[in-house]
Amino acid sequence: MTDLCFHRGRRLRRTPAIRAMVRETALSANDLIMPYFVADTPDPSLRQPIPSMPGQFQLSPAELEKEVGSAVAAGLRSVLLFGIPAEKDPLGHGAYDDNGIVQRAVRMLKKNWPDLVVVTDLCLCEYTSHGHCGIIAEGDRTGHVLNDPTLELLARTAVSQAKAGADIIAPSDMMDGRVLALRRALDREGFEETPIMSYAVKYASAYYGPFRDAADSAPHFGDRRTYQMDPGNVQEALREMQADIDEGADLFIVKPAGPYQDVLRLMHDSFDVPLVAYQVSGEYSLICAAAQNGWIDRRAIVMESLTGIKRSGAGMIITYFAAEALREGWIR
Repeated sequence: MTDLCFHRGRRLRRTPAIRAMVRETALSANDLIMPYFVADTPDPSLRQPIPSMPGQFQLSPAELEKEVGSAVAAGLRSVLLFGIPAEKDPLGHGAYDDNGIVQRAVRMLKKNWPDLVVVTDLCLCEYTSHGHCGIIAEGDRTGHVLNDPTLELLARTAVSQAKAGADIIAPSDMMDGRVLALRRALDREGFEETPIMSYAVKYASAYYGPFRDAADSAPHFGDRRTYQMDPGNVQEALREMQADIDEGADLFIVKPAGPYQDVLRLMHDSFDVPLVAYQVSGEYSLICAAAQNGWIDRRAIVMESLTGIKRSGAGMIITYFAAEALREGWIR
């Protein structure tokens, strides 16, 4: 009989097959949601590179169709759409135009791939001439968004996106009471079965910088700290999550993902709800830049970062690496 005097953990690490057999956290295609930026443009071949996000593009609807088609063939099952309108105005009319760019893109995607889960980001920042996520009082230069008047426009947008065929509505504006306003509007218009994927815990993060280039949504004055959360707060995240649960949301996003894995784990342990983590543009761009310089192994870092996010409690991950990971066979 062997005298067991210490733990032999390496036995279960000896071969790739054994390591895979006992792996506690695994990624699959079902976990991934790929964001796309679709632009309202007269150029059907528009494929505008986003300099701060290598490998990502502003796409015409025709180019979006090609990109999504390729990704679906590789196994992609869910997308998140952001719209870039041809024109902007103080009230963001393009967001709730039934023939707006996101609405047209949704109809195209659902026609081509009925089983593809199409999630629509719901915010006014891409559509307003001032770049804020709601209505600004005339003459205001501080960036203070008028909460309750904004709710009406968000509700109109949700209904318009649902009419176009969106499977899930994802409000990212961080206005108080927006989930309740959307739920009431969707139910009233016959969309009781349309889920809301709320950006429940969204921090005012410096990691969003490249996204604002991608979506042309940087605020022209002020900032978003009066409606997005302070990075130092955790108890506030619990309150925001509870509020969105009470108001009727169905899925819940923590954003950003990597720098806030402690928050993600706390949400997982505190609430029995479907959690989504958003690996945001800054996280993506930092990995891309380091890989381009040869400082890191791109595949290894992507897989480790996504595994860490899932291990922290995410059931789904919004990531700009989704299509690449599937095409390259990193995730199946």
